[in-house]
Amino acid sequence: MAAGETAAGRRRRHATVRPKSRLRRLFSWKRILITALSFVLLVVGGFTVLYFAIDVPQGNAQAKAESNVYLYSDGTLLARTGDVNRESVPISRVSKPVRHAFVAAENKSFYEDSGIDPAGLTRGLLSTVSGGGTQGGSTITQQYVKNYYLSQEQTLTRKVKEMVISLKVDRRESKDDILAGYLNTSYFGRVAYGIQAAARAYYDTDVSDLTVEQGAYLAALLQAPSQYDWAVAGPTARRLVKARWNYVLDNMVGQGWLDKAERKRMRFPAPREPRPTPGLDGQAGYLVDVANRELAATGISEQQLAAGGWTITLNIDRKRQRALGTAVDAGPRGPGTQSGAVSVDPRDGRIVALYGGRDYTKHYLNNATRSDYQTGPAFLPVVSAGKMEHHADRPDSPSREPFAGVEKTAVDLGIDPHAGDFDDPEAMSLGLLGTSPLELAGVYATLAHHGKKVTPSIVKSAHRDDEHADLRSPVGGQTVSRTTADTVTADLQTDFDGLLAAQGTASDSAPRSAATVQQPVAGVSGASDDDKAAWHIGYTPQLLTAVGLFGEDPKSGKQARLAADGEKRAGQIWTDYMSQALQGEPPAQFELEWGQY
Repeated sequence: MAAGETAAGRRRRHATVRPKSRLRRLFSWKRILITALSFVLLVVGGFTVLYFAIDVPQGNAQAKAESNVYLYSDGTLLARTGDVNRESVPISRVSKPVRHAFVAAENKSFYEDSGIDPAGLTRGLLSTVSGGGTQGGSTITQQYVKNYYLSQEQTLTRKVKEMVISLKVDRRESKDDILAGYLNTSYFGRVAYGIQAAARAYYDTDVSDLTVEQGAYLAALLQAPSQYDWAVAGPTARRLVKARWNYVLDNMVGQGWLDKAERKRMRFPAPREPRPTPGLDGQAGYLVDVANRELAATGISEQQLAAGGWTITLNIDRKRQRALGTAVDAGPRGPGTQSGAVSVDPRDGRIVALYGGRDYTKHYLNNATRSDYQTGPAFLPVVSAGKMEHHADRPDSPSREPFAGVEKTAVDLGIDPHAGDFDDPEAMSLGLLGTSPLELAGVYATLAHHGKKVTPSIVKSAHRDDEHADLRSPVGGQTVSRTTADTVTADLQTDFDGLLAAQGTASDSAPRSAATVQQPVAGVSGASDDDKAAWHIGYTPQLLTAVGLFGEDPKSGKQARLAADGEKRAGQIWTDYMSQALQGEPPAQFELEWGQY
């Protein structure tokens, strides 16, 4: 005891020191070390049990893709896909530089790792447990195991199995065997399974003749096969795949697999035009293409579809589909004219008929979804709607702002925000923005549905065993006011009354169509400013059809001017089809609430 220390002082000192001492004892370094060691031993012990409990299974049947069945809305067969386009090749057929391209793209440590990437695996497990979906980071061995031994499902059980089997496969098989299995089981798009099929599909060559540049493109392609397919990719996707291609080659240089000077001389090797799988001829291939894109948007990956086993029922009405094809094929057309059309029920957004081109196996590009031609007069109702919406929001805005608010309205109605220069009044007034029949069908269906957003949908249902696609609702919330939408419809109905009579419904070299539509109709018709596209879009309360004719040089595939009667021909197609499609339907009146602005 310190001299002169009182009892009260001792109590204060003990009151201060005792809690700290207890905390130190509770969290002493020994306890922390013991706890950490116990956790490590528990994990190691658990993993050891799993390692011996999980065997490498036989090759998964899904490694050999099944057929997908596509049905019309009435359940009759439309198309069957899934004949596996695969030719497995030994690794010796793949040059070392091409092998290195795939390793550089997917797993730079492949030749040194034990089959798993602990950091990437941890991210994947945490994402799965938290419901966050798929995460990257899988090694080539893991991807091969998933493709060949397991499935594409994202569950904790499957990921644990993937880890254990990957470790065992890495010990049992050589790196070359694993890489060969990976290259032969991967899906490259264009219904090409494996690197040999991909080499033929994209470059019409044997895998052994692939250049480093071509191999780097195929390696880049695996990240998103359809999105990165050069033949159908938009500007953004082309930039992305080029960036991915450069990433692959730069990684090869970093790994010492490619000379830096040689790398600088390399140029992007654009693949050839696709040759679709036999069996998708006529309109079937176009319908399947649109359906697959829609399913991809719902979360059904290309790999899942490629694995097969799906039954996909479309909204396509078999009789209306036949009527649309007959209407397009009936009249005369030059070799440089491409036709695209989409027919939608504006009440529920169902695509009941779609025409993508003369034959999917002869013209791979879908004219119903292509958006590289000017909108022309079909954009003017969008401008009108934008002005009305802006006037309603800002009634005192000066008249020098005639196009203010049009961009927002156009995007809300369904026009691609990257379609063109929304800031240029002349570009909008002339319809210089690019769009597609499918996109315009959505825009006008939204106007017909009193301003509620309609996103045309071709898929009615899709399932594989107990797995069902989570389809979006084609009809959403209000995008423009009902007054705006109904006013545009009323104006278009007035304009449409004498439209067909004024323009005629046939070319000078063909008899005039006797078909008529005995229904109230609202619509618009006309040619683009550059005369390379002609549009005819019209709708009744129960059916809307957008027809586009596009001038295309039959040799180069470049845009060309249409014949002078393009606008008449588009009108004839529309009338011939609608008269058949609405046959037996009782006339329906537009229920409009509209005013003047």
